[in-house]
Amino acid sequence: MSNATSKSLASTRIAALLDEGSFVEIGGAITARTTDFNMQQKETPADGVITGYGVIDGNLVYVYSQDATVLKGAIGEMHAKKIANIYDMAMKMGAPVIGLVDCAGLRLQEATDALNGFGSVYYKQAMASGVIPQITAIFGKCGGGLAVASAMTDFTFMEGKNGKLFVNSPNAIEGNEVSKCDTASAQFQSEKSGLVDAVGTEEDIIEEIRALVCMLPANNEDDASYEECLDDLNRVCEGIENAADDTALVAAMVSDDNMFFETKRNYAKDMVTGFIRLNGMTVGVAANRSKVYDEEGNVAEEFDGTLSVAGAKKAADFVEFCDAFSIPVVTFTNVTGFKACKCAEKSLARETAKLTYAFANATVPKVNVVIGKAYGSAYVTMNSKAIGADMVYAWPNSEIGMMDANLAAKIMYADADAATINEKAAEYKELQSSPMAAARRGYVDTIIAPADTRKYLIGAFEMLFTKREERPSKKHGTI
Repeated sequence: MSNATSKSLASTRIAALLDEGSFVEIGGAITARTTDFNMQQKETPADGVITGYGVIDGNLVYVYSQDATVLKGAIGEMHAKKIANIYDMAMKMGAPVIGLVDCAGLRLQEATDALNGFGSVYYKQAMASGVIPQITAIFGKCGGGLAVASAMTDFTFMEGKNGKLFVNSPNAIEGNEVSKCDTASAQFQSEKSGLVDAVGTEEDIIEEIRALVCMLPANNEDDASYEECLDDLNRVCEGIENAADDTALVAAMVSDDNMFFETKRNYAKDMVTGFIRLNGMTVGVAANRSKVYDEEGNVAEEFDGTLSVAGAKKAADFVEFCDAFSIPVVTFTNVTGFKACKCAEKSLARETAKLTYAFANATVPKVNVVIGKAYGSAYVTMNSKAIGADMVYAWPNSEIGMMDANLAAKIMYADADAATINEKAAEYKELQSSPMAAARRGYVDTIIAPADTRKYLIGAFEMLFTKREERPSKKHGTI
């Protein structure tokens, strides 16, 4: 690839991302100022990163795009300073920052200047967290400290072939080499680490970021993410109960015009997270999933219906983002308990605690729809009334209780015959596990027909629009 071709990529990516003709460059004349190792003899146009602002569908955003032709996109003092400056402006104006990454790492010729500069970027990211959305797109290398910078943003997208995301390169890991396990690949980082939200071509990624920006508020105070709803507010969701196992389909069915932007889509697929619109308002979704259907309607993947470590972590991170940006949350609950395996036990209590805290701590409007089984403490964790859900709906055939009725009967009547156990199981199901039993005690607000789910959700979130809820005065929680 020639310098001219490669150089054009940095600006071409910006042009593709932003509305036509809207980009305004800032700091285009900046170059490196170090003289060590004869650096003064090397040209560093824009010091390897193009920075500026523009609009996406009319929404103001700030952008930096790294230029791999300038010392392979390595980050030096002025390079980092330009990115930090973009963050300062974005914070003042309350607009998202989008980083287009293609970088060989820190610039060795600048040593501590580069390290200090890059540290200042970390600091800006930390201050911006929860104030403005931060998005990263990885088109080339994103290694070492830059991988940490990517992880500090809210959403990360990765080009499937040339994108490389790593703290340590695959060959630097003892006992590994890239042919054994490419830990820097888009597949590994999206499926195993859960750092990447979506993988695709450059064109796919640009399109995804544009769609996401239009669904998100510009900052944590000024929400202009609403749009006119042309879909029927009372639209009946025919057959939605048949999609209960794959809640990505449920989310799309209740959303305006069936729009669903799924996040972390290749990671912990037993938990669905993403954004829908209800009457034009962006709403976050966190939902248990036991099956994944392909486009032909066949089962592509299947899970056991339990809450896993990765699923809990994925949901907790998502709920915290929604709460920070005042995005309401709906959960579709269908969980039979906790994942039972030796590996899960290492982290299950901790990650479930974090999910429980995320739901309890969130002050945004919270609605729960029990669409299947809701057993034990895992149900409590999934945005139940007990930990702060404002409204809880249940489908008529759902089950809410300690455990499966047959298993409960076998435990309570261990020495009884089969006929007695079946009789007691039916009795237990009616008295302890039915949605009506939960509704009689106020744990479920309304039992709704599955087809009416969209109508009820829109009504609930409109009612909850002015919700205000205080929390005990403290710096922050520690869970």
